Amino acid sequence: MSADPIHYKSITELSELFRRGELLPSKVTEAMLSRIARLDGKFHGYALVLAERAMAQAKRCDAELASGIWRGPLHGVPIGLKDLCYTSFAPTAGGTTIHAKFVPSFNATIVDRLEQAGAVTLGKLKMTEGAYTSHHPNDQAPLNPWGVDYWVGSSSSGSGVATSAGLCFGSIGSDTGGSIRFPSATCGLTGIKPTWGRVSRHGVFPLADSLDHVGPMCRSAADAAAMLGVIAGADVNDPTALQAPVPNYLAGIGDGVRGLRIGVDRSYTQNGIDPQVVAALLEAERTLAALGADIREVKFPAYEKLVSMWIPMCSIETAEAHLETYPSRKSEYGPDLAQLIEQGRSMSGVEIAQIHHERLKFCGSLAALFGDIDLLLIPTMPVPIPTLTRMGEYGADPNVLLGILRFTAVFDFSGNPTITLPNGMASDGLPLSMQFVGPHLSEDVLARAGHAFQSATDWHTRRAPID
Repeated sequence: MSADPIHYKSITELSELFRRGELLPSKVTEAMLSRIARLDGKFHGYALVLAERAMAQAKRCDAELASGIWRGPLHGVPIGLKDLCYTSFAPTAGGTTIHAKFVPSFNATIVDRLEQAGAVTLGKLKMTEGAYTSHHPNDQAPLNPWGVDYWVGSSSSGSGVATSAGLCFGSIGSDTGGSIRFPSATCGLTGIKPTWGRVSRHGVFPLADSLDHVGPMCRSAADAAAMLGVIAGADVNDPTALQAPVPNYLAGIGDGVRGLRIGVDRSYTQNGIDPQVVAALLEAERTLAALGADIREVKFPAYEKLVSMWIPMCSIETAEAHLETYPSRKSEYGPDLAQLIEQGRSMSGVEIAQIHHERLKFCGSLAALFGDIDLLLIPTMPVPIPTLTRMGEYGADPNVLLGILRFTAVFDFSGNPTITLPNGMASDGLPLSMQFVGPHLSEDVLARAGHAFQSATDWHTRRAPID
């Protein structure tokens, strides 16, 4: 057994301890609920804690495991759900006040899949309003366990906080412009943004349907692979969910990166990028080369125009998603989400066509790039984690926001899968982060590369200074 305290153990280790009868899910769940009660008043990761229900689930897992039933690597593992996942057993607010008391009549497909796999649902995790950039003015925003004066990322803010602080073992996030990757980066986590359609969005509150991705946020590549294996796959209730069979993402995770062709474009990843981010990425490149990866120089497709179109594209689809409540209940919206919807309502058909055509050109160029490489290595953000004050200043400058989206939004447009993982520490003691990006449906290769890097480094084992 590792020296980690219970709340920081990996999902894969916890699963084995449950399976061997050395730990009980009910005891771990009880300990997690106690930790939430002690710490979440400071960090505000949870919108709602479902203590009684979680304990009942955990005791059922105790009985099943004792009788020889094992549902897989999540059996008995306490997790958290981003509060845009429909739950028939609890309200799903989506970070809004409008839906604060909305209790769906059904669960999101991913919720059913997680619970059928034996996961214990500790509660619903906070998020920005409607999964856009900011929290509703009436909501207390989650605070970063690594430093409460620093940005915690958006929109899966509660997922980042709770997973990082040891208030759950893994969580669900969603990503439209970077919302799995930013909180993973700012909280020292490993997150997988799957291929668009790899995970069903049935029962998941939309921000922008053609950009929305749902995926796991965990503390290691192996843990994220374990969660993805449960939630991925076709769904009769979501016609956009991909039909491709789901591999066992854990089966080949230890196969290493020897011979794997990893592309780097030094212009894309270094020009205008903070020197600390660049240095950590170069060190990661050296590590991967030492592990046998084939590092190849590539030319990333022109992306600037497409990045500048992310907010307009998001605005159009968000306006459509909120037709039932906007503008009829406009006064109940926070200013940022309302402004986005107003922009979307004013867009012309010609402007939409221009975005569509730029998106098609970029996607074609990116697909061609993956003819020569298996993965791309890039930063997650162009700067170390900004302070909340600095983020406020960024918000007043649209060009800075577009800079922040440089390494994230284009892959929401293209639907390519990515894995985000910590790869260093900045001078302020907070984690730095990088991404592998792959062709569609390469999540198994992403998990393998992430695991190889994490087997050779210990950045993912660093913990926020809260204990």
